[in-house]
Amino acid sequence: MLIKDTIRGQLDELSTQEKIEYIEALKDDLHTMSPIQQPVDRVMWVDIDKVQANDYNPNSVAGAEMKLLYTSIKHDGYTQPIVTIYDEELDKYVIVDGFHRYFTCKSNKDISDRNHGRLPIVVIQKDINERMAATVRHNRARGSHSVDGMASMVFAMLEQGWKDSDICNHLGMEPEELLRLKHITGFSKLFENTEYKKEWVTKQQILIKKKYKEEQLSD
Repeated sequence: MLIKDTIRGQLDELSTQEKIEYIEALKDDLHTMSPIQQPVDRVMWVDIDKVQANDYNPNSVAGAEMKLLYTSIKHDGYTQPIVTIYDEELDKYVIVDGFHRYFTCKSNKDISDRNHGRLPIVVIQKDINERMAATVRHNRARGSHSVDGMASMVFAMLEQGWKDSDICNHLGMEPEELLRLKHITGFSKLFENTEYKKEWVTKQQILIKKKYKEEQLSD
């Protein structure tokens, strides 16, 4: 009881932002002592400018669903933190899962003001190069990912030197599913061990190839 009263007394003397920082530091200390060392045991409220969207999200949400998400957050608040990986080079938290929850706060002043310009995040201890695989795992676990996005990401991973077996292992994907995604891209480079046929190239595949090339040129 004395500890609670001491903390309350210290908080009463602080500004709103100082209170947030004080509580975050306290939560961080408590987490280091917790026997449960899981990301969800340490939810942090960080400035939204410290959070950065990724450029490979395979999940797509319709306009009506985005409105529903806004309504949900407006009435119920944030019930799920954004999953991130900390990028030391950027000094930012790069989103693994939760882009649309991030975007809702970023694009709606009433939500941002209520959160004092902050977002609830958790940090998973992964190398920043593993963030793409982590994003896919989160989306696949919910069954919410687009084929186009997945195909583009698989191509990018292969371009980075990932082996088929590693992709399947990290994404929880069967070899047959990986092969189908390779077919969708229509890139002959992906078929080093598979016979490539021109009839696999469809209008959708051409659009995906065009999109990928444009993304590479913009980087």
